[in-house]
Amino acid sequence: MSTAPDDRSVEEDLVRPGTMPPLRVRDLPEPVPLRKMMGPSIMLAGLALGSGEFILWPYITFESRFVFFWACLLGVATQYFLNMEITRWSLATGESATTGFARLSRHWAWVFLIFNVVPWIIPAWSTGAATVLSWMIWEPDENGGLSQDGATAMVWMAVGGLFVCGLILTAGKVVYETVERVQLVLVSLILVLVVVLAALLLPGRGEAIVAQLEGAINIGGIPEFGEQLTAAMLLGALAFAGAGGTLNLGQSNYVKDKGYGMGRYIGRITSPITGQDEAVSEIGYQFPSDAANNARWRRWWRAASIEHFLSFFLTCFVSLVLLTLICYALFYDASGEKTAGAAKFGADMSFVWGEAVEIENRFSGVIKTLFLIMGAVILLTTEFGVLDASSRISADLVKTNWLPGSERWTQSRLYYVFLWGTILLGSVLLLGVRDLKALTLFKLTAAMNGGVMFFYSITLLWMNRFRLRGAIRMSRWRMAIMIWSIAFFGFFAGWAVWSKVSPWLGG
Repeated sequence: MSTAPDDRSVEEDLVRPGTMPPLRVRDLPEPVPLRKMMGPSIMLAGLALGSGEFILWPYITFESRFVFFWACLLGVATQYFLNMEITRWSLATGESATTGFARLSRHWAWVFLIFNVVPWIIPAWSTGAATVLSWMIWEPDENGGLSQDGATAMVWMAVGGLFVCGLILTAGKVVYETVERVQLVLVSLILVLVVVLAALLLPGRGEAIVAQLEGAINIGGIPEFGEQLTAAMLLGALAFAGAGGTLNLGQSNYVKDKGYGMGRYIGRITSPITGQDEAVSEIGYQFPSDAANNARWRRWWRAASIEHFLSFFLTCFVSLVLLTLICYALFYDASGEKTAGAAKFGADMSFVWGEAVEIENRFSGVIKTLFLIMGAVILLTTEFGVLDASSRISADLVKTNWLPGSERWTQSRLYYVFLWGTILLGSVLLLGVRDLKALTLFKLTAAMNGGVMFFYSITLLWMNRFRLRGAIRMSRWRMAIMIWSIAFFGFFAGWAVWSKVSPWLGG
């Protein structure tokens, strides 16, 4: 097999170059064992745990039982196929999905840069983690409210959380390896704690499992709206039944940094302080469509699909099922009615405090403390992943589209500009706008990203069906799933927008 770019011409390019230089020709590397491919999807699952799994879907369950759980399962299943189409481009070319978008039109670069920067400036997860930690330090009132001193300290803890994440990402030599190690440990710890908690709470609660199964098949069920539970929140929850928004696009950056397929030939982002620069190519490769390369492609694709199913889909599915069941078991009795006093926990993130209180009432203060530690770790893990994924996507967009020939502005340097820029802007927001509510920040970020997923579902469909050819092209049945993704996210995005504008129109 060839190990260097060559001058072979291909009868028909597998990848149409579009608005950017054509891809170079190189044989597809030999696939590696499945165990060596583990990593990218675990990192994506770590992004999912702190928003939809721990906050939004348990909150929807708290407010409306399992009425909307069918959409949760459809959302995470849809994201599995959506993420595999994001993986397809990078596996076949070594380029990120956003570079593929730019091959369709250079205008997509600034559109997706805005989509990627604006939602993630909002420090929702750091604020959530600081809120949970504050409950362990300052005694909150009965519904989770903090004193003025506690609230002020919580803001500074949220800022500190942002800086801790930034320092960890800066200290590692190769950013991908740092994130993979951290996320692997934290996601494994979280899953163990969730399973243990479920094992303590669910025995004897068969009716809760039955209620969840009924919700899963109650297709079309919509909960009653309230002050907190809105169409925009449901859209956000669907986006975060998995990673959500542009963070899903980060899967392609993780795939190429891990060295999947043609990503083997693309350099990685390294720390300007502790790492050694690697030559990062903005333009990727294509392989000749011959029997050997096509056979290797099929093995790569099969292995990547299995890895994503095991690491991402199952992790998200198990977490969503167990964390919503835990919430239901804590706040609903055997007849399906809310327990006495549960209503007082409906504001902002106080339902999480309510979960902690109920756990202490049933077990002990030690289990309550473990639950709060788990919550803080989940949320800070997500903030860590958000900062990394959004920064690498932005750096990739800017380098590829506006600074391709610059030796000064390498992708690694751009990554750290966006990383610390996001941290500083988030800190200014936290310190400048007091009384920010964590759940409000979650809903705002999630709703914006639900709309983003509608747009890039369309772009991925066009790119992988009509810009790729031969063995690497999207199949017709996967094309049908992408059409479903467009309809799914498009319907809920349109519904969320209509719910906001219809009062102005007299609707």
